[in-house]
Order: sequence, then C-alpha cells, then structure tokens
Amino acid sequence: MPDGSLPPKSGSKPQLYASHVKIVPKSVSGFYRRLKWRLLWLLLAIYYVAPWLRWDRGPGAPDQAILVDAGQGRLYFFMIEIWPQEVYYLTGLLIMAAIGLFLATSLAGRVWCGYACPQTVWTDLFIWVERRIEGDRAERIRLDRAPWTLAKLARRTAKHTAWVLISLVTGGAWVMYFTDAPTLLSDALRLDVSVTVLTFVGLFTATTYLLAGWAREQVCAYMCPWPRIQAAMLDEHSLVVTYQAWRGDRRAARRKSESWDEREARGLGDCVDCAQCVQVCPMGLDIRDGINGDCINCGLCVDACGSIMDTVGRPRGLISYDTLANSAARAQGRPVHWTPFRPRTIVYALILLVVGAIMTGTLLLRPRLDVSVQRDRAPLYVELSDGAIRNGYTVKISNMTRQAHSYALSVTGVPEAVVHVVGRDQQAGPVDLEVRPDSIASFRVTVKAPRDSLKAASTDIRFGLVERAADERAVYDSVFLAPEPIR
Repeated sequence: MPDGSLPPKSGSKPQLYASHVKIVPKSVSGFYRRLKWRLLWLLLAIYYVAPWLRWDRGPGAPDQAILVDAGQGRLYFFMIEIWPQEVYYLTGLLIMAAIGLFLATSLAGRVWCGYACPQTVWTDLFIWVERRIEGDRAERIRLDRAPWTLAKLARRTAKHTAWVLISLVTGGAWVMYFTDAPTLLSDALRLDVSVTVLTFVGLFTATTYLLAGWAREQVCAYMCPWPRIQAAMLDEHSLVVTYQAWRGDRRAARRKSESWDEREARGLGDCVDCAQCVQVCPMGLDIRDGINGDCINCGLCVDACGSIMDTVGRPRGLISYDTLANSAARAQGRPVHWTPFRPRTIVYALILLVVGAIMTGTLLLRPRLDVSVQRDRAPLYVELSDGAIRNGYTVKISNMTRQAHSYALSVTGVPEAVVHVVGRDQQAGPVDLEVRPDSIASFRVTVKAPRDSLKAASTDIRFGLVERAADERAVYDSVFLAPEPIR
C-alpha cells in the first residue's frame, strides 16, 4: 500500500476508516524543482505587490490599479472599469478560466495544481519555512518522534510563528484588493482599523495557516473537486508524470558488486527501489503504482529519480512527463509521437479564442451610458380630472464617464404623451436630466397621455436618452397601463 499499511486479509471486513498518515516530503533539486521555485516567487510577488500598483483615472477616482470597490460597486483593473450591470464580463472571465484549465489539463494533466494553484504555492512556501527551521525529512521525522524539550519547543514555536506571520501578511494583502492599500496600512499602523477589516484579515489569516500549514495535501485529495473533474479532460495522449514500468520492473535494490548485465539476467529492471520518488512527493504517492488522480503533476519525482539514475549510471527518464500511448509504444519498441493538436485541444482552443474575442469586442464597443426604468406598481395608473391617464416611473441613469453630462429624456409609443420630472416645472418636449460624472442618478418621472389615444389596457412604450455632445444614446422598453378601452 502507498502508506506502508498491509492490505486487508482475504474475507475480512473492509476498513472504512484509517487515521491520517502525516506526509513529510524530502527536499530535491532539479529542473522541475527550480521551475517551481521561480514560479512560486513570481506568483507571490504578483500577489503581494499588485495592490500597491497605481493607475491615474482622473480626479475623484481611485488610483489603485487593481481594486474591487464594494462600496461603489465597481471593479477596477488598470484601464478597465466594470460596473455592477456589467457583471457578465466576470462570467466571461470565469468561462475563459475554466476552458483554459480544460485545455491545460488535456495537454499536460494537472500542471495548474502542481505549479500555480494558490494551495500549492503557499504549501510549498510553508514547507520551505519548515525545512529551514526543523531540517529536511529525516530530521523532521526524528523531531516528531522525539520527546518535548526546550529545543523542540523553540523550533516548533519559531516555525508556527513564521507561518502565522506569512498568513497575516497574506490575509492583509487580500483585503488590500478591496480597499486602498496605502490607506489601509496607515490605518493599521495607527491601530485605527474597522471591525469588518479585522474580521476578514483574521479569516484569511486563519484559512491560510490551516490549509497551507496543517491540511496541505488533504485539500487537494479531499476538498478540491478538480481531481475528479480532470478525469474527463485527460486521454492517452495527455502528458502526465509516468513511470516507465516496462523499463523499471521488476524492481529491487541493487548490490554494489552486481553489474547491470547480471541484474538484467535476474529479470530485474532499472528501478533500484530507493523510494526517493515517494519521499519527495508532496501528496505521498508512489508513482510506480500507476497513474493516480491525486497526482498534481509537479514533477518532483522526475527530479528525484533522475538524480538516482545519474548515480547508478543508468539513463534518465525512468520517471518522466510522457503520455500513456507513448509509454505503451516504447514498451513494444514502436516509434513514439506526441502532438498538442488533437480534437479536444482544438475545440478547447477555439472556444477560448471565440469567448476571448467576444469579450474583447464587447469591452471595446461597450456604451458609457446606461438607463433602466422601473414602473410604479401602486397605483398602476392614475385617472386625472381631465380624463388623461398618468403612469409613474423611476428612471436610473448611469453616467460611466469622468465628465458631467446633460441627457434629453423622451418617450415614444404613446401618441401625445407628456413627460414630467417630479419636483420640476413642466417642460415641453424632451426633458433635460443632469448627471454627475461616474455616478448613477435616479429621477421620479410621470408620463401622461389622453385617454382617447390609448387603444389597449397595456401599451408598449420606449424611453429614449440622448447626450447630444457625445452622441451617446440609450433606450429602455416598458409599458403604459390604462383602463380597458370602452368598446
């Protein structure tokens, strides 16, 4: 068994529960480990530095490049500003992220999980801190088994203190994406932080500490749904970390005096059963047992096995990134071939391009003016003394520019309709509405029409909004209600 336990005896009752076996990964060096370190520091730098980037949006606008302004209901990303009614852009981004993940998985398995997932990044950082304070795998195992002493207490205290500090900085950085970073830091130094901010910082600090420090691989194995979803994205042509069983088995320790020809004569393969691939695995898996859904494709076992092959004088590649189809072809001595262009990858790439093009096009061509109209529900209509019918509406205008604008509001669809803004003197023709820059203005509006001009109890009408200087236009369809016409 991967955890070293014995299989159940034949006919015995299956074991439904097993205690968690702590995984203590060993340090390793090599190409994939160096790649993981570089990506780790890059991703951490982006995460911690991004809230401090500035972007000039003009007077009165926030100058933080990346900001989720919950108070104003805006999302800022450099030159892009997303309003609440444009939430479909976030939906599009989520669709693109999902399709991109499908494409990456169909090409190279769980590379996202192994290199870029936040759980992997912070767990790697926490393990690095643990290794710096408590030593490598063997020393940490001895420390776990050792009785409590002042030295052990000091090392454990130092480790958990470092973990908490990293978690605190992580939680603080996350909150900075939702408020101005310099202002938040200044308030924190003056101990003038709201309870809401403290609550969220504490929440993200606690989750980072628990998930990266304690849960670790259990998040990937039990909490994350992606290992189960990825099975539908993989096929025999996907690059995954693969043990070349045709070359490695049968496996056994190698005697120092034994030549490789003698070993081959005994029916043994290149695997010397050193278990280094298991000891470096952050998931505690034995890749030699075959493809496992919990494998995060980090490649650390490839580095570990490669260094062992160098030591014993055998070619690298016993464990490597390979496809199941190519591994089977190598076992039979047939030529191997891999191409990223397969039906599923082409479909994923096309969907990604189409959604990306639609998102880009709508973003570049989106109007900076929006209007919404809500008709009064009580009363549905009012009969005036002169016989005319009046409906009430609430008109909301979103001016998504940095300048104040005057808009002309008119109504079509009802003959001889008269529009009036509540609280103002009656105005003939279209009414002018002033809206401040980067704001939403609400107006109470009534529409009056002669009873004789109404041919039905419900008449479709259209509110039109025009900003003449900028040639911006917006419309909103509604209805005008009246009593049933007399026949």
